[in-house]
Amino acid sequence: MESARQKDRINRVIMYVILTIMAFIMLVPFAWMILTAVKTNQEAISVNPFYIFPHSGWHWENFAKVWKSYNFIILYKNTLLMIFFRVVCACLTATMAGYAFGRLNFKGKNLMFSLILVQMMIPSQIFIIPQYLMVSKLGLLNTISGLVFPGIVTAFGTYLLKTGYQGLPKDLEEAAAIDGCNIGQRFLKIMMPLTRSSMVSLGIFTALFAFKDLMWPMIVCTKSETTTLSAGLAKMQGQYGSDYPTMMASAVLAIIPMIVIYMIFQKQFVEGIATSGGKL
Repeated sequence: MESARQKDRINRVIMYVILTIMAFIMLVPFAWMILTAVKTNQEAISVNPFYIFPHSGWHWENFAKVWKSYNFIILYKNTLLMIFFRVVCACLTATMAGYAFGRLNFKGKNLMFSLILVQMMIPSQIFIIPQYLMVSKLGLLNTISGLVFPGIVTAFGTYLLKTGYQGLPKDLEEAAAIDGCNIGQRFLKIMMPLTRSSMVSLGIFTALFAFKDLMWPMIVCTKSETTTLSAGLAKMQGQYGSDYPTMMASAVLAIIPMIVIYMIFQKQFVEGIATSGGKL
């Protein structure tokens, strides 16, 4: 008995050591980015592997240089608005479509859901041209609405919510129907609250995909006052060329919103990822 406990203790220590090493490896690029942001360009391009910390002082002026070149307040606002509206639209449309496909029977249901699965298999870049033409015809270029447009509906979200609704017992709806609830009441008061974890997962994935979206903002928003952080960062790379400290300073400023969002919704992030079985 004692040997079994000792073996379990050793295995746990080994596991913690491995996890600690992996966590350190994951943090190294972020630490390197921050340290590069406060170096001179000569220090940043040094090939000395032990030249980790800046030797000539911490050059915080790199952040001021980037902040003056680009209005990060506008970039933050555009990015956060795009994330917020994409999450709201995705959760709203996906939960209704998921309920319809998961709990209702109607003509053409299998065919329509097959089209959704096909859309998930096709690269999203194929839809850029028709989406751009639609946004252009609607006069939504260089607007927040144009940034949100591709995220109004989501095939992945529909599939995720359909799976969530299918996992709920039928007895709940039958009991609600016996009590006199119509289909709308069953959906809003009984079924939708039970899929909260799936909606949280969808919101997390939608926010991450929106934050990382680069091609669409660069195409639909060409003006600096309407673009997002990802597109603005890409333009900074072209502007500053090989000025690596300035590029890293802009990258540090660009990841601040997601760090703040994660710190605020850390519990929901962990629950959503654990429930959906997905990964970031």
